Amino acid sequence: MSQVNDLVLLIKSSVPLILIETSEETRAINLVQNALSDVLRPLFKWSVNSGMERIDLTLSDFGSKHEEPELALTHIARTTEPSIFLLLDFHPYLTEPKIIRRMREIALRDGIARHTVVMISPKMDLPDELKSYTASFDLDLPSDEMLEKMIREEAFEWSRQHDGRRIQVSQKALGILIQNLKGLTLEDARRLACNAIYNDGAITTEDIQLVMEKKFSLLNRGGVLTYEYELIKFTDIAGLKNLKHWIKQRKPVFVGGSEQYGLDAPKGMLLLGVQGCGKSMAAKATASGFGVPLLRLDFGAIYNKYHGETERNLRESLKNAEVMEPCVLWIDEIEKGLSVSDSDSGTSKRILGTLLTWMAEREERVFLVATANDIESLPPELVRKGRFDEIFFVDLPIDEVRQKIFEIHLKKRKQDPDAFDLDAVSEAAKGFSGSEIEQVVVSALYSTIAEKERLNQAMLIHAIKATKPLSVVMAEKINYLRTWAASRTVPAD
Repeated sequence: MSQVNDLVLLIKSSVPLILIETSEETRAINLVQNALSDVLRPLFKWSVNSGMERIDLTLSDFGSKHEEPELALTHIARTTEPSIFLLLDFHPYLTEPKIIRRMREIALRDGIARHTVVMISPKMDLPDELKSYTASFDLDLPSDEMLEKMIREEAFEWSRQHDGRRIQVSQKALGILIQNLKGLTLEDARRLACNAIYNDGAITTEDIQLVMEKKFSLLNRGGVLTYEYELIKFTDIAGLKNLKHWIKQRKPVFVGGSEQYGLDAPKGMLLLGVQGCGKSMAAKATASGFGVPLLRLDFGAIYNKYHGETERNLRESLKNAEVMEPCVLWIDEIEKGLSVSDSDSGTSKRILGTLLTWMAEREERVFLVATANDIESLPPELVRKGRFDEIFFVDLPIDEVRQKIFEIHLKKRKQDPDAFDLDAVSEAAKGFSGSEIEQVVVSALYSTIAEKERLNQAMLIHAIKATKPLSVVMAEKINYLRTWAASRTVPAD
């Protein structure tokens, strides 16, 4: 009932205009109706279709119901008894000078009764003339108790439609479902709960992944975040033993909740390294290791030519990630989005400031994985101690790791690794990154098609010799990166 009390306080404090931005119109109207017992005022509702109606008592007949917005405001101004007026979807009319002026007169209450006008719309940009008279009121997102009550209502409705059959409910799955519906409006949560229930007449752990995918679709209507559906397991990645162990240690606290361990949930890590050595794969595997969804933030999609839009895109993306908790948020090649310069009117600096503030203040379990290739392009503020829990360096693979990479890619393409001398192949590919090794295998397989032969050792060696790896082409830059990382980062392997 605290929401009702807050609204009552707002009405009694004589705020003339109250703005409720929500798609849950019915819930907002019910909230205002529940406040009437304390404020004791007539309650009217207006929409462009129905006109003005009194809804706290039997509907009043105004003759003409004032469907036109200007007539509705004139009726409000002429009503002598202090009342509450709900204006539904009034936002399209707040660009007209006569409407704005009439609203100001009502707010100023110059010769007009002390009415309260409550505007309920999914989204509203108030004109500057009205902002100083307006208080925003946010509907609370549904609590665990409200979500459980809603799920049980939908389960009962399913049972009623299926001749009284009881729905199969796993208590563990029910608890997880409730947690994963948090952050949504009640109506959005209801739709996802119905999907889970009506899919098979049960609530099981198998429903959770589908619910999370649909939840993300509801949140990410702007398209800046990407939900990564195909994850990679750490067992499918060669090397990175230090990184794998680090994630394994922190999983119980991140997933199970930090309260029982007396530790803060891990916040994130920065992966630096040579291009093609598996940083992106490690980011995907981190989500798999934690057993949570992976969201990818595209900095290219964030930037907008209009002033302030870029920062808003980032804030909305970070907010959506928080609602998806627990999850992993992956920013690939972060240096390309945060290279601070004066050529973009300070947008990069503001983006960096927004990201750093969020990193420092967030309480939700959103584990940030940022990957970078060019350390010199990263802002110093981002890499200083404390921004990330750890900074890992993903280096060129050592001998045994190169062997494992060859084995993985040969198996992936239906080749028997035991048919090759992987020691010799690995030695020949010294200085190759993981992605370069993959391309060696692919190139050799194309040769088998041209020569109509089975893949053999000689073809792999030939493909290796025909390739100039990045460690040779850009030797100076890579050597500098490895030297810089030696005393400043933790080896991932």
